[in-house]
Amino acid sequence: MSTVPYFPKRAVITGGMPYGEKTLHFGHVYGCHIHADIYARFLRDRIGKDNVIFVSGTDCYGAGPEVKYEALVKDGYTGSIRDFVESNHLSQKAEFETCGIYHNLYAASGLGEAGEIHDEVSNWVFETLHKGGYLRIEEVQQFYDDETGAVLNDRQVEGRCPIVGCKSEKAYASECGLGHQFNPQDLIAPIAVTSGKTPTLRAVKNWYFDLERFAYELKERQTQLRDEGISRKFMLAYIDDFLKDPAILVKTEDFDNLRKACTEMPEHVLDINEQNKSATITLKTLKDREEACAVLRAHGIRFRTGTTLVPFRLSGNVKWGIPVPEKDGIHGQTFWVWPESLWAPISFTQAYLKQTSGSTNGWEDWWFSPDARQYQFVGEDNIYFYAIAEMGMWMAFNEIADRDKMTNLPVIVPNRHALYLGKKASTSGAVKPPGAAQFLDHYTQEQLRMHFAHMALQSNSGSFNPKAVLEGKAAEGFDATLAEGNILTNVFNRLTRSCFYSLQKYFGGTLPQGEPSAETTATANTTITEHEWAMYRFEFSKVIDLMDVYLREANKAWVAQTKAADAIDKEGGDATAMRAQTLLDAFHAVRVAATLLHPFAPEGTQRVAEYLCFGDEIWSWEHIRKPMRFFMKDNHEFKFLEPRVDFFFKHPSQLG
Repeated sequence: MSTVPYFPKRAVITGGMPYGEKTLHFGHVYGCHIHADIYARFLRDRIGKDNVIFVSGTDCYGAGPEVKYEALVKDGYTGSIRDFVESNHLSQKAEFETCGIYHNLYAASGLGEAGEIHDEVSNWVFETLHKGGYLRIEEVQQFYDDETGAVLNDRQVEGRCPIVGCKSEKAYASECGLGHQFNPQDLIAPIAVTSGKTPTLRAVKNWYFDLERFAYELKERQTQLRDEGISRKFMLAYIDDFLKDPAILVKTEDFDNLRKACTEMPEHVLDINEQNKSATITLKTLKDREEACAVLRAHGIRFRTGTTLVPFRLSGNVKWGIPVPEKDGIHGQTFWVWPESLWAPISFTQAYLKQTSGSTNGWEDWWFSPDARQYQFVGEDNIYFYAIAEMGMWMAFNEIADRDKMTNLPVIVPNRHALYLGKKASTSGAVKPPGAAQFLDHYTQEQLRMHFAHMALQSNSGSFNPKAVLEGKAAEGFDATLAEGNILTNVFNRLTRSCFYSLQKYFGGTLPQGEPSAETTATANTTITEHEWAMYRFEFSKVIDLMDVYLREANKAWVAQTKAADAIDKEGGDATAMRAQTLLDAFHAVRVAATLLHPFAPEGTQRVAEYLCFGDEIWSWEHIRKPMRFFMKDNHEFKFLEPRVDFFFKHPSQLG
């Protein structure tokens, strides 16, 4: 690789927002935020720490907190819903920090100054899109609980997704767990959470963003993303599905009735597969599909719809939400939590700037400047919202501001599921996820960081099988959770300690004059280049593999050269020059490895820098290819390393 990948001059990193009704579980931390934290640390080294903002926060609003809060009140909880959400927010923030994940700001969309700014940004988004003509009012059917006399919002109704082929464990009023959007009347087997009964439907009016309007641009962006080569392949395939023309899928044996119904439909293409007793009806617009669905219902023909772009709902009537500005006779509504959470990172960026500089001025330089980029780390279940709906809204903002619609769009970095013991764990599913911090009773932060970074969630779901917390036969054998950490605690420790002890024994603790060999420098430079490209593509597992090979080869070279020097000494010769060159080569490898692993193992690599007596300049990629002496002052001395001192620690429970 001869060219250097592009990195922006400034960057915003975000991690998916945990819901306000929940505490953290291991998937929040190790399936998403640990990767965002690693990338934020890398970019701070790569482009400067003042040029990176890492923000996230609690997703405070929506029906989820309402449902959970109401249940708690029935059990005797006396606080307000705000108190309930705030307690979860503080718990989330503390657990992130316990797990070694440090945001520049971990805010909350409904609390404090960040919440006030989020209200303002929400109003600005609505007013801007409304003025630009991107919003429309649609009357739709909404569920109603006749027993409790309440209008039901998304999370207050559960059923099965009507989208063909959907594998989501659970669907709600108008969306499923995988982000599929549909009309409430199409939800299969709906049940009201409030009463456990089947709800009825009533007509309501809501605000919608005209997402279909950007279908062509979204297809163009797909081409751009494929050419750029950093987007997850599974994400691109998922988006492709939503960019298909509106379609209806029918299972029937009565094809005569189907053909008769099709004569009453708008222009379409009918594809019948008599062998599979199925048919596909493809239409030009979503409105045409809705008319065709009505015809099929009138003829008593059962059907399911395929994925396609639908208007993105902005409003609802959840009480615990941000009020939507009154427009065109529509009043008393609040923002639906999903779109409101998409612009929350902008609110949090403003809140951070206000906190650090006293003003929100300049936030657009972080979100819309050509030399800035945003990297949003999310779970695969949220691709629809971030990679499709959000992109459409951002394209609208660029169109309003007369900017290129294809620039300044966030980079979406979705991860596959981090499974627990081979199964998907979620608070709404059958397998409940464990907390994140509990694993620190058995593993160090850096062992867990290395393990989950190596899980290759960019391609496939990975299973977390921590033998240290299991029992019986499941706890026997090698604990794979330790494999990646052993690169640090065994290989890197051994090389670094050998360098210091040899330096102290043969050279009085002072690095001999000279430069690393051409071969050592070339190997290091190749590793640096491959590392940089892997980070550019968010392939953290490849970085771990790369560093494993690099450190093991450096160890082999150390052992071979040290044996050769010992042999010279044994024969009465002078091995000083050989030992000097061995140290220059090995220390160069240690310094390079420390810089490259700094985002993955910040505490251990910081200890290496401490004993080298180097400052933060060691992490800067501006000097990444420089030899050790570049960082050394006149009469530079390293810190003395006492016997049996480690740079990278094992958990106390792992010590014999």
